[in-house]
This record gives sequence, C-alpha cells and structure tokens, in this order.
Amino acid sequence: MEAELAALAASGATALVGLIVSEGFERAKSGLARFFGRRRAWDEVAEEELQAAHAELSRARVAGDPGAQAEVEARLRQRLEGMFQEDPGAADELARLLSELAPDASRTFVNLVSGGVNHGPVFQGAPIHGDIHFNVPPAPSPTGRPVRPDQVPVMTVPFSNRTVELGNLEARLGALAGGSGSVGVDVLFGPPGVGKSAMVWRCAERARGRFPDGQLYVDFGALRDQAAPLSGPGGDVSEALAMCLRSLPEGELGIPDSLLDRTNLFRSRTSDLRILLVLDDVNQAAQVRALIPKGAGSAVLATSQGRIGELAVQGSARLIRVKPLDVHGGLELLKDRCGPEAVEAEREAAERLVRLCDGLPVALQVVAARLDDENLSMAELAAELDDEASRLAGLALDGEESSVSAVLGPSYRLLPPDAARLYRLLGWLPFGIFDVGVAAIAADVAPGSAKRLLGVLAKASLVEKTQDGRYRMHDLVRLHARERAAEEEPRTEQTALVQRVGTHYLVLSAFADRELRKERLRIANLADLVRDARNPFAAAGGPPPLEWLDTERSAVLAILRQAVSHELYTLTWRLAETFSVLFLYHRYLRAWTETLELGIEAAEAAMATAETAEEIEEITAGAARLRSLLSRPLLDLSENDRAGEQLERAVALAEATDRLALQASVQEFLGRYLDVVDPAEAAGAYRRSLELNERAGETRGAALATFFLGRALDTQGDHAEALVLLHRAQQKLENREEPDRRMAARVKAAIGVVHSHLGDTGQAIRELLEAIRELAEVADGMQYEAQARVKLADVAQRAGGHEELVRECLSRAADIHEALGDRPWAEELRRRLEDPDE
Repeated sequence: MEAELAALAASGATALVGLIVSEGFERAKSGLARFFGRRRAWDEVAEEELQAAHAELSRARVAGDPGAQAEVEARLRQRLEGMFQEDPGAADELARLLSELAPDASRTFVNLVSGGVNHGPVFQGAPIHGDIHFNVPPAPSPTGRPVRPDQVPVMTVPFSNRTVELGNLEARLGALAGGSGSVGVDVLFGPPGVGKSAMVWRCAERARGRFPDGQLYVDFGALRDQAAPLSGPGGDVSEALAMCLRSLPEGELGIPDSLLDRTNLFRSRTSDLRILLVLDDVNQAAQVRALIPKGAGSAVLATSQGRIGELAVQGSARLIRVKPLDVHGGLELLKDRCGPEAVEAEREAAERLVRLCDGLPVALQVVAARLDDENLSMAELAAELDDEASRLAGLALDGEESSVSAVLGPSYRLLPPDAARLYRLLGWLPFGIFDVGVAAIAADVAPGSAKRLLGVLAKASLVEKTQDGRYRMHDLVRLHARERAAEEEPRTEQTALVQRVGTHYLVLSAFADRELRKERLRIANLADLVRDARNPFAAAGGPPPLEWLDTERSAVLAILRQAVSHELYTLTWRLAETFSVLFLYHRYLRAWTETLELGIEAAEAAMATAETAEEIEEITAGAARLRSLLSRPLLDLSENDRAGEQLERAVALAEATDRLALQASVQEFLGRYLDVVDPAEAAGAYRRSLELNERAGETRGAALATFFLGRALDTQGDHAEALVLLHRAQQKLENREEPDRRMAARVKAAIGVVHSHLGDTGQAIRELLEAIRELAEVADGMQYEAQARVKLADVAQRAGGHEELVRECLSRAADIHEALGDRPWAEELRRRLEDPDE
C-alpha cells in the first residue's frame, strides 16, 4: 500500500510540475491553493508557496538546472504522499482538478487514480460495459389475471398551486365517474416548462380511485425521441396504441400490424372498462383521437405545446390553456421549497425572482434549489439573474426560453467541473430518460462517480430521479445542456459519446440475446467486448432480459440513428443484428424493419472502408444476415416484392462467404418466402438449407430445415416422404441436450395433418390433440396452438361425428386470435361457428 501511495504521489507531483510551469498556471493557481489548503497542509500560505514554486521552476528552466526542478518535484511528492495517507479522497479530488486544468499533462496520474476512468474532458481509458442501474418492472403474466395498469409517473417534487384548475378537472372526472355515460377528453396546452405534465400527473394521482380499471400513460415526446419517422406518418400513434393494448386484458400476446386494426382493437378492449389515459406532449389531433377509450366514464387527459387550431379534436373535448404562474402562484412554489418565513422576509425580491422566471415552474425549481443550497439572499440571486437576463436579451437562442436560459446559465456555471461536464454530455443523449449506467458511459466515468454527479444535478433541479431509479431531464434543460455541449466540448466528443453509449447497449444486448436464445445464428464477433464485462442477466435477481430489451427499445433505436449519422458503421450493423432478438418475441414490425434497414445501410458503408480480408468477410456475412432477417417483417407487412429483393441479395452475399451456417439460414428464409409466393419452389430451398446445415454440423438448423421441408412436401402431395421427414425432425428436436419443446410440438401438429391427408383420421386427431396440449404449456405457443386447433377442426369436420370437438376447437382458436390482435381471423372463425357446414 505504501508503495502504491508513493507511486501515486510521484505521478501527481510530475503532473503538478508540468502545470506550474505552463501558461495556464495563473488560471489554475487558486484552484490548486484550495486543494492544498483542504487539510490545512499549506493553510493560508498555499498560494504563496505555489507562486514561489512557479518562480523557482522558471529560474531552473532558464538556467538549465534539472536538480532544482527535481527538488521542487520532491517537495510536492512528499506533501502529496502525506495528504493521500491522511485522506484517500484527496487523490480523487486532485485527479478531477488536474483533468480540468491540464488534461494532457495529468493523463498518467488520472489513470493511476481511477484505473482507466477519466475525470476530465479527454477520453482516457476503456470502460467496462455491462451494468444496469435501474429496476426493470416484470411483465404481467400472459396467463391469469392481468395486472391493473398504474402507469402515470409519480410526483417527485412538491406540487404547488393550480388549485382552481385542478378543482375543475377533478369535478369533470367526478361527473364522468358518476355515470354520465360519456368519455371526457381534456387537452391542456401552454408553453414548455409551464407545468402541464405536473398538473395532469397530480390530477391522476388524486383521481386514482375513480378509475377502477387503471391508468395508462403515453409520452409522445419519448416516442419522438424513439423514431425519426417511426416508419411513416402515424407511426407514433400506432406504437402508442400497441403500448396501451399490451397493458390491457389479453394484450400481452400479440398486436395487429395496421394502425386501423390497432385502433379498433383498442376500442373493443376498452368498451367495458373505466380507465384514465394520460397523453403527454401530443402535437397532432390524431394522437388524441385514436386513443380515446370506449368505456363509459373513462377519460383522457392530454398535454400539448400547440395551439387550439392544431388540436381540433372531435367530440366534446375541452381545450384548457395553462398559463405561467402569477406572482402569488410563484411565491407559493418558493414557499413550498424554501419555507414561508424566507419568502416573507424578502417578499419584494421573491416577487422579482418569480417575474425573472416568467412564472415557469421548471425555472422556479432551479432557483429554489440554489436558494436552498447556497448562502445567498433572494435579493442577491435576483440581482444576479437580472444581470443574466440583460446579457441574454439580444441573443438569438433558437427557440430556447430566455427566462429558463437566464436561470440555467448561472446555475450551470456554479456546478463543479465534473458535474458540469456530465450535464453537457447528457444533453447530447438522443433520449431524455436514462439510468446511472448510461450516464456513466456517456461521461466515461465510473458508475459510482456518475451516481454522485447525478445527485449534484438533481439537487440543482437539473435532472429528476424517477420512480424506477432512472433520471429524467426536462426538454428545456436538455436544450440548454446541448447548447453548452456544442459550445464547450471538443468537436469529436459527440461522436465519442455515441460510440461509448452504443457500445454499452451492444454489450448488454449481446448478453440478453444469449440468455434468450443460446443457439441463434450470430455474425458479429463480440468476444473482445463481452470478455471482461459483467452479465447482469445471469446474476441472481438480475433483470429479465426480454423486459430489459423492451424497456430500452426507444433508446437503442435512437442510438442506431445517431450512430449512422456519426458514421459509426461497424457499431450500427452489429447492434442492429444483436438487438433483433427482441423482435423474435415482440413483433414490432415497423421498428424491426427500421432497425434492420439502418443496419444494412451501415454495413454497406462499412464495406467501403474495410481494410482487411477478415473485416470484409464479417461485414459481408453481416449484411447477408440482416437482409435475410428483414424478409420476415416485410412478409408480415405484405411487402412481398421487397422481401424477395432482400433475399435475392442475401443469397448472393452469403455465397460470397465460407459460412455454411449462414448460407443454410438464408436458404431457410428463402423457403419461407417461397411458401407464400411460389410454394412449388419452396422445397428446393429447404433441401439446400438442410444440406448446408448438415455440412456445417448445425443440428438444430438441420432439424428446422427438415421440418419445413416436410411441410412443403406435404403441400405438394408427397405425404409419405413428408411423414418420414417430420418424424426425423421431431426426434432431433426432442433428443437435444436442451429439448426444443415448442418446435417439437409444431412438428407433431404437422404430423397430424399428414396423417389426415393419408386417410388415417384417428391418428391425425390423436397427434393434433397431443400437439395442442404441449403448445398450450410452452411460452410463445399460443399462435401455433390456434393454428393446430383450426387444423383439428378441419380434420374432425371432414370425418363427421365430432361436432362438439369442432365447436370447442374453433371457439378456442377464435379467442386466441382475438387475444393476439388478429380480429379478422377471429371474426372468420366465429362466422364458421355460426354455420359449421358452410
């Protein structure tokens, strides 16, 4: 330990000597004096001693006397060693100070202190990715009683005023709950930072008992973060509907693809419910119209920055202007935060503060934080902000509220250097809600340091801690932070930030991917990235990987777009491939399509700059994999021509590599495409897939190809060969070290269908009944259970004498399709129930 302290002190002394003889010494002198005076090591003479050292070192340099310089360095080393022994925190403080004052000269010392974690504006080390620092709420069970949704964010700061407005809203909600038979829609609009969301959240909190079926919440601002176009007009509305449907009874297992179908299903599922739906930051009338529930006594509370004309929603919607707080309201907020006595003691200055903040609660919260934290009178702070407002009066701030800028400017300048840097970099994140781990990676500091710095920002009301342990930055604050970053950070830092955060998500997505599907084909070689990272999903009590992927979907999509714009092409295509595992479970078709298209664009761009044969081969394989995956959502969206184009290109790219498993996978995707557009040709693709899988030693891939080939041959009339292949596939899937029960049950259902084609009705019914039982017991088996039930109903109906079995199968299949969001199929099956002989 003594040797380590001596080495640390020696490195620190060397960095100090470099700073003392530099041109920046005068600027650094007072900060260094405060550091050395922290334990009264030099006390009040610290600055004089530093000045003397500066003079001595200058003379030594002129005289060419290395001995004199070594003597000064030895004195500094001795002082530092004593300080580090007395207070271990001194080394960390000196590292932060030197990182700010002399990043180049202090690099070695900073690395020794932090083990590679940088405390200043220069990227120093290699962070270890892999931590998750918020609680992922468990998803409701797909079976059993659904969890009552209670999604409106909780208030984390005192709520002041708005007594009349809240009273009016509550009276309106009370009338609805009293049996008016209508659905209330209220849209609160006003400038950013005026407190619209806080007012609605407070109202929802007080009205919780009036909505027995729960409260749903959609933040359209976050959805706009999530998607540039969200794949076309109405994409955010479609995604909002999907979010709500997943939280309602029967909604977890599947959602229709089209906006119209989602809207209709939402109305159907809410027809017997009394719910409150809170929509934050809407900017189109359609965002409100599509999300009006049908159940009598339900209500919608929406917030918007737009004018009345931009939100001319249909029906009896009320548009409520939310104005800035008047002087009385602003004083009440300050009393809540600073105490009534403090406000009354300086009432005139307090009123001036309210006016300087233009009555905007977000600005008043920052002012209150400063008054609470600093030894400032209200008069002193009002004078300071008055000067700031005058300074900004002539500046064009690209729409930024000048009152908030006037408040944030001084608060920002008072932040410690490391907290100020974190604040700036958080403004560059392409999303507004983040956890400690993301903040740490964004600033390239240790998670413990990030948590401490977020505490500093939260105390200054620059970020807000959310109920799940993450942090939120208000849009106006983000705008200011982004402006500061653009002014003060190096030009390359935003790209470096996207690289760090994107890599963080890549590592975590890779871990989640492997926890969910160990045998999935993967192209990107991530061994070096994950080797030293901690897998949070494998730890006891760790977050469920699928729920984490779903929670972070918006952030990952935003990072993918940023990565492309910053030409981080390798990161982009690897993250697109890895994150695709989410969409194999939750079929967000538009988001899946966009993710893969971004990955393909990046892979093509990366190919142009690849330098080695290994890089070219990996990128080629990655592009083939991404294009073949893209065929899946395109087929589900009925974009068959585009799916065919992607597969044609994928086949050519895969064949340009030596990866047999990849070639086999692409041929399987091709076969599934041909099943839709040209069934007679599908068997050929499956045969090629089977042969390639066998050559590659891919036993599961071979079993799947055998299954698909058997089904294709049955369709073509070769029932005997189909039965042989299907039994072979079933055996391979059941006899694995980890049996694939779902796929084995699907094969069993296909075997039952073949027996029916061979005229063995009894065996067909037995196989299908067994497959249905097994599919009902496995995860993600419901859609295949419904398919098997329809097949069984067909067989039983043709055989005759099984009317009750036919009705039971069709009824259950219709219920499953309804739950999955496939209403056309459900309605078709119910029509068949009404006339089974049709």
